[in-house]
Amino acid sequence: MPTGPPEASRSRGETSMIAYLLLLAGAAPAISTPDTPEGSGPPTAAADQDIVVTARRRNENLQDVPVAVSVVGDAQLQGTGTFNVARLGQLEPGLQFYSSNPRNSAANIRGLGAPFGLTNDGIEQGVGVYVDQVYYSRIASTTFDFLDVERVEVLRGPQGTLYGKNTTAGAINLISRPPSFDLDARAELSLGNLDYVQARGSISGPLVADRLAIRVAGSLTRRQGTIYNVATGRHVNELENSGVRGQLLWRAAPNLNLTLSGDFSYQNPECCAQIYVRTGPTQRPLNRQFDALAAAFGYAPPSLDPFDRLTDLDSELSARQKLGGVSLRAEWAIGPGTLTSITAWRFWDWRPSNDRDFTGLPITTISQNPSQQEQWTQEIRYAGTVGRLDFVVGAFGFDQSLDTQGSQVQGPAASRWLLNPGNVAPGSSGCATPTTNACNPAVLDGLTSTNTIGLDNVSLALFGQVGWRVTDRLRIQPGVRLNYDRKRGSYVAVVTNGAGSTVLTGDQRGVLAPQSYEPRFSDWNVSGDLTVSYDLAPRIMAYATYARSFKSGGINLSGLPLDANSNPILEAAAVAPERLNHYELGLKTQWFDRRLTLNLAAYRTEVHDYQATVTNGQLGVLRGYLANADLVRVQGVELELSGRPSRRLNLYLRGAFTDGRYVRFTDAPCPPELSGGTTAAAGQTPSPAGTPGGISPANCDISGQWLPGISRWSASYGGEYSIPLPGGGGGREIYLGIDGSVRTKFSSNPSRSISTDVDGYALTNLRLGYRNRGWDIMAWVRNAFDTHYFELLATQSGSTGLVVGQPGDPRTYGLTVRWQL
Repeated sequence: MPTGPPEASRSRGETSMIAYLLLLAGAAPAISTPDTPEGSGPPTAAADQDIVVTARRRNENLQDVPVAVSVVGDAQLQGTGTFNVARLGQLEPGLQFYSSNPRNSAANIRGLGAPFGLTNDGIEQGVGVYVDQVYYSRIASTTFDFLDVERVEVLRGPQGTLYGKNTTAGAINLISRPPSFDLDARAELSLGNLDYVQARGSISGPLVADRLAIRVAGSLTRRQGTIYNVATGRHVNELENSGVRGQLLWRAAPNLNLTLSGDFSYQNPECCAQIYVRTGPTQRPLNRQFDALAAAFGYAPPSLDPFDRLTDLDSELSARQKLGGVSLRAEWAIGPGTLTSITAWRFWDWRPSNDRDFTGLPITTISQNPSQQEQWTQEIRYAGTVGRLDFVVGAFGFDQSLDTQGSQVQGPAASRWLLNPGNVAPGSSGCATPTTNACNPAVLDGLTSTNTIGLDNVSLALFGQVGWRVTDRLRIQPGVRLNYDRKRGSYVAVVTNGAGSTVLTGDQRGVLAPQSYEPRFSDWNVSGDLTVSYDLAPRIMAYATYARSFKSGGINLSGLPLDANSNPILEAAAVAPERLNHYELGLKTQWFDRRLTLNLAAYRTEVHDYQATVTNGQLGVLRGYLANADLVRVQGVELELSGRPSRRLNLYLRGAFTDGRYVRFTDAPCPPELSGGTTAAAGQTPSPAGTPGGISPANCDISGQWLPGISRWSASYGGEYSIPLPGGGGGREIYLGIDGSVRTKFSSNPSRSISTDVDGYALTNLRLGYRNRGWDIMAWVRNAFDTHYFELLATQSGSTGLVVGQPGDPRTYGLTVRWQL
């Protein structure tokens, strides 16, 4: 019975190619080279190397911003096939994105932001996602396909004194192409294997000359699923996305612009399956672990090799969601600055269905949490310059309401799978003589939990930042934030047995427990930061930052752990705010007439009362809840290189070393290999890990262990070489591009387990294309070496030892045709 993850496959040729590219990028370094319109060729002047960003709420050269920020422009997004936030992680080593389905998604920067694991509605995101300055409160609502995006800015580190909603780990800033008073039309069609089809287009132009302009964009993505369900004869984990976005720009006055925006996206894939990977040891009695239980039913997974991509899930799979909203942005140039107001309303409608026993057996026949969210945001901000002072001051209001209607139903196989028949002979199923509840299917068959969950979340803030140019070289930039948060929740779980009665036995309550509680949280906090930057020489800037930041407290809205009498532990209903101390040193440089850029950042972040999603050994609907770890530390170094050694060649390399650990977490839930046995009484010594029928500790000290989801080493790299073709009046060229990403092993469980480490892997993408003025025809291969890798791993509840996972995409290939007026 294997206990460790299989090695990710990588050909010797791929390893050699990666090593060569890293050596080449290091010798002729390069960060983000500027993006150029299709057909325009590479930049010919050093001045073209300037990249303008709005990371600090004003237009600035990227190299003048004393913040660790990376920019991915339209050309790189298109060339690498990066059409959503999830794929952005392959370009940005400091960004981690994990998702078992759209609702259970998390975006982290430098390993911080959201707890790793299943989403809990009562917690804040530490990474702020902004689309055209509108805050998106749910990561699930950012799983849309990019619609007419001009660039993406990824800011690393706390940003609470610049952005409306507090962002303790960083921010992802998506900027769309604005409406144009010149006619602008774009179209794109991609076809590939797995029946892949993606069509995107946009058009913009004036409605009233110099006064009113419009822009409309749309996208459609379809792809066959990458996993085959032998039970239904259909492929699952497919793509089925569509979206539309419109913007109307009114120049109401020479110094006043009003932009009205609206968008709608719809997704309805048959998704999301997690499939058999392996089994690992636990301390549950051996005849109650996966292999013995499966044998008792005469059951075997359709394949023991997850990269055969087969499953037999017997419950419906669905990940249907609708999301969208409207916003009005007013920008009024008045006095020494610009007054900006952004009013926005957004909604998210989630209609899922899952198979949470991860097998073809009728253990859990229904598991779903349909959810509807609405949010209102209002931000008012004034930014400008007075003498040697640059300033931003603003106010922000946020109101979110969320309603969830969850249900879980147990099937006829649940009794034997979930209940303990007592002491039985080794190797016996315990049901040769059906005298126990575990041997009676009727005990749990039809047991149903119906959950009604509500959340009302309000946040208010005042924030500001001042940049003082003390001399031509020295700048001091303090910032401050005052924040108020209030959360009110409700969780009601009504449990009925197969006969529809709410009168339950102890075994039934141990699997699905009735719960009713109303958690509350409210608090004020003050945070701030201070940055000092100094120009050591022309185009060489050093900076140092200290930030004291807070992440709002949370409430548990996924059910509470149970006491010995199967009653919810109400003390776990709320979790304390996170308190961060962040230290950073950075260096931004350009060389050789700005054809070579080298940026470095070193940081250390200490998080007190870190909000973790933890799991326990209980059997039922509860799969994870929130708890505070005393102290967490993340520290690391980041490198960004970009350059253009010649007119026709550009290269980039982004690398990160990240060390994330629990410094002090003494009462954490135990990993699977220490769970499932009899809980140790006072004075008892727990059994060694993986002892069947052993004694399990009540909790574990995981101080010093890795934080989940963090690879110690990660990198992305790539380049493009173009060859001009004669004739056609110039502008014709062919090009060859390569992009890749590498990451080392990471933990996929909140308490690190020998069963759920994900091995490191490398991905390589290739492209070959032809450009001629407004046309671009590109053939591409992604995951060119068909590397086998997992996006994440998870365990089955109840300490059975089953480990499931999501295999990453196999090799895909296709052709893309783009046209621009």
